[in-house]
Amino acid sequence: MVVLSKPNTEKYSYVRNSKPAPTFLSNIPLVDLSKPDAKSLIVKACEDFGFFKVINHGVPMDAISRLESEAANFFSLPLHEKHKAGPANPFGYGNKHIGRNGDIGWVEYLLLTADQDYNSLKLSSVSGRDPENFGSALNDYMTAVRNMACEILDLMAEGLNIQPKNAFSRLVMDKQSDSVFRLNHYPPCPELAMNDGTNTENKIGFGEHTDPQIIALLRSNNTSGLQICLRDGTWVSIPPDQTSFFVNVGDSLQVMTNGRFKSVKHRVLANRSKSRLSMIYFAGPPLNQKIAPLPSLILTGKQSLYKEFTWFEYKTSAYGTRLADNRLCPFERIAASS
Repeated sequence: MVVLSKPNTEKYSYVRNSKPAPTFLSNIPLVDLSKPDAKSLIVKACEDFGFFKVINHGVPMDAISRLESEAANFFSLPLHEKHKAGPANPFGYGNKHIGRNGDIGWVEYLLLTADQDYNSLKLSSVSGRDPENFGSALNDYMTAVRNMACEILDLMAEGLNIQPKNAFSRLVMDKQSDSVFRLNHYPPCPELAMNDGTNTENKIGFGEHTDPQIIALLRSNNTSGLQICLRDGTWVSIPPDQTSFFVNVGDSLQVMTNGRFKSVKHRVLANRSKSRLSMIYFAGPPLNQKIAPLPSLILTGKQSLYKEFTWFEYKTSAYGTRLADNRLCPFERIAASS
């Protein structure tokens, strides 16, 4: 794997361990998609954490391994070759700079659309690898993960007693769905090791943020780094599990459930000795889709907490902010905070 150098002109964010290092979360909500109680467990997890772990997800391990191998090969290429797939504006290859608003991380990434032809075009100019193999692995993996996302969203709707059952999943299955896919590579960061053998600070790989889409489905190799923020503001580490998927509630789903589900704030810390490779599918609606609380989820005597907006309006607004900003704030109704 490629180890990124640190230019003197770039300022990275650190998390100092003034308190004991965050412990691993031992009670991660676990959902077995093959069990009858999956829908109720999903609803509870989204209410309590905005985050859960999925097993028996139906994504073939072969599809996972193939794409991970292709991604590892891509990130091991010389920097000038990887840049041929970019720049990330917004799609393509990016290095350290996350978005356009000054966020810096110890990460390199490849941001792609759900359009196979577009992705193939992006990758076709990169030598040292076969774009057809990469494209085929991408397509197989994204198809399987999208199907899992829709299954989860249908179970979610059932658990919330929403009709029709596909109220959420139809937005992802729409031909105009604005879903995106991201490959993140976090090289090892040996400078975190202090001379006396202790580690008093952690470098941010990817800064704290919520995902703006409906849900995000994440898996990574067997390397730690992912943390989520609990309701009381405590950061906890998530044990790596390369055979399961983690699911994040996104901002759009928070709005559609009128705040019943909360989008989870999360971040990634750099690892001292190991590379971390993560693959994230962001299930998004069409650009012209109106996002607003579903009437059936507005309790009697309560009101909508959010103004109606289109996904394009929210996406434009969200991508104009810093990672840690409250992106939903401009769309909240004033009375919601009173």
